[in-house]
Amino acid sequence: MFVTEEGRAQSISLFQSVSGDWAEPVSLLSPGAADTTGHRSIMQSIKCVVVGDGAVGKTCLLISYTTGAFPKEYIPTVFDNYSSQVTVDGHMVSLNLWDTAGQEEYDRLRTLSYPQTNVFIICFSISSPPSYENIKHKWHPEVTHHCPSVPILLVGTKSDLRNDADVLKKLKEQNQAPITYQQGQALARQIHAVKYRECSALSQDGIKDVFADAVRAFLSPQPTTHKKPCILL
Repeated sequence: MFVTEEGRAQSISLFQSVSGDWAEPVSLLSPGAADTTGHRSIMQSIKCVVVGDGAVGKTCLLISYTTGAFPKEYIPTVFDNYSSQVTVDGHMVSLNLWDTAGQEEYDRLRTLSYPQTNVFIICFSISSPPSYENIKHKWHPEVTHHCPSVPILLVGTKSDLRNDADVLKKLKEQNQAPITYQQGQALARQIHAVKYRECSALSQDGIKDVFADAVRAFLSPQPTTHKKPCILL
């Protein structure tokens, strides 16, 4: 769901294929619903939780993916849920996406969304070196503490800003530079993420690949990764 300008919560439900064009929104099939042949079928459901520093673009990533449009205004997130019916490598699944707030004041509340998680997407902004460092110091430790066996996908957001003149100037003044693709790959190896992806919610570049890989991380786990949902103790 997302919060409207009037403060109301609305749900988002889409059908899409990672290799196809956007389709008209449809309702998700519920467990036990009858298919076109009259047989009962259960669609596999995957819970994917997105975490990372505040303002790295988590909400924009989710809204851009589920609606195909970049949000015009920034709305800080507490907890938002988005549902998307997707087909990945011939498997149709119900992908339940959980947005979380990255601010420190929500640390205790945020972990309440972790139980039964099947895959985590940990985000940092390519234009924010501190958010990259916080993957090692905060987000990876937090996720693996609560959900040690759940696969992780590392995502660098805002790839469109890597060569932005204003961003480069601002970072140079602080003796910093945008995170390189090689740095992202190195961090993914360090935290044992299943993969590293980059994307831009503004241009839609790489957006579908992020969530296709999140689904694959659950459907085809690595040998060292047990496909076991998170249980908060």
